Amino acid sequence: MTTQEKPTSRDRLLEAAATLAYREGVGIGVEALCKAAGVSKRSMYQLFESKDDLLAASLERQAESYAASLLPATGDGRSPRERILYVFEQVESQSGRPEFRGCPYLAVQIELKDRDHPASRVAHRIKSSLTAFFRTEAEQGGASDPDLLARQLSLVFDGASARAGIGADRLTGLVEPTVGSLLDAAGVR
Repeated sequence: MTTQEKPTSRDRLLEAAATLAYREGVGIGVEALCKAAGVSKRSMYQLFESKDDLLAASLERQAESYAASLLPATGDGRSPRERILYVFEQVESQSGRPEFRGCPYLAVQIELKDRDHPASRVAHRIKSSLTAFFRTEAEQGGASDPDLLARQLSLVFDGASARAGIGADRLTGLVEPTVGSLLDAAGVR
């Protein structure tokens, strides 16, 4: 019989930061983070220089699972068009969950305003990687202007996840035709 390892103080802080920042925003206080993690402030400051660094580390830690929740597997046999549409199918599916608050990386960028904030830099890099994915697929799919299409797809992704995240719109039946029209106009197969 194997025993599960107990999460470290660092792991608990990273998880608390991810959960609370997504649910309540990046303005969450240090006391609330420490309470949720079951860690003293002293311990937090021994592990992280600041709350800003904790938030950035939390976003960095989530990046791989976030990408895995959205992007199709490499070499999965789908066409570039299908791979792009897959991303929007995933966000549509996720948006139906009661806990959905939109893209966590976009939310951080909007809330912080400061592009030099450590968490904002992480969020910007993760969002840029999604645009790069769209660009690669657009180019492989024969898009007339892969850069423009990638930016348009990122705009639709951010707008869709933000509107669904605040409860302003449901994505079902809205996102796929919108993205399909962009792909058609760009000649993506």
